[in-house]
Amino acid sequence: MPQVTIPALEQKRERREPIVMVTAYDYPGARAAERAGVDMVLVGDSAAQVVLGYGSTVPVTTDEMLVLARAVRRGTETAFLVCDVPFGSTEVSDAQAVETSVRFAKEAGADAVKLEGGSAPRLSRIRAIVAAGIPVVAHLGLTPQTATALGGLRAQGRTAATAARLVREARGVQEAGAFCLVVEAVPAELTALLREELRIPIIGIGAGEADGQVLVAHDLLGITEGRTAKFVKRYASIGDDAAEAIAAYADEVRSGAFPAPEHRYAATPEALEGARAELASS
Repeated sequence: MPQVTIPALEQKRERREPIVMVTAYDYPGARAAERAGVDMVLVGDSAAQVVLGYGSTVPVTTDEMLVLARAVRRGTETAFLVCDVPFGSTEVSDAQAVETSVRFAKEAGADAVKLEGGSAPRLSRIRAIVAAGIPVVAHLGLTPQTATALGGLRAQGRTAATAARLVREARGVQEAGAFCLVVEAVPAELTALLREELRIPIIGIGAGEADGQVLVAHDLLGITEGRTAKFVKRYASIGDDAAEAIAAYADEVRSGAFPAPEHRYAATPEALEGARAELASS
């Protein structure tokens, strides 16, 4: 499979060929995504919750994200690699945003970075990062980094005012230079309108039919514990399988069934003789 590029993603949009994006946070996750043949891999700041155990995406740091991103880069060969820039790493100024984005490009080999929001300051950040030569994926609708200001993790664009704002922001991020847009938790009909309006690919998550789709790998694999978002579809129950496997292992260790003879190495007579001689001399 050839390396996925921005022109290749644009061509997929033109052909109405769905783009597949999934998150990954480590080398095994990246290898699984590669073997599955996805188009884009996102090192999402959702790692804060599903990998690092934080209560939201807000606490994760740039250094933490870079550790994960480097591991994913080592496992990604053909998929287009996008990295989330975490909250607090771009908010102060355009210069800060460029510095953070350069780190993801240089230290983690990111093909692009993803920024949430479409306010005037966010558009300025996008323009600055693109001017520095780093492609940008925008993210509108439900933006988890600023969910508190949105009233929580809830669907967006369901009133006339918020729907109009989403259209304005979508136009804005496109004109600022974003080559792709992630739209999260908005009505499918609104996504359809945006697809007709924009020239860039739209990746949906809980947004109905779009130019592509993205899900958190831990959600679709059934690793995430507890309730997940309405838009999540589970394709496996790996979390349950893992717990059952470890419980079976624990039972066998406690009962003495593991390790069995086939799991042991046999000592040679010479080795035993050497060990006994050493014990006798001490």
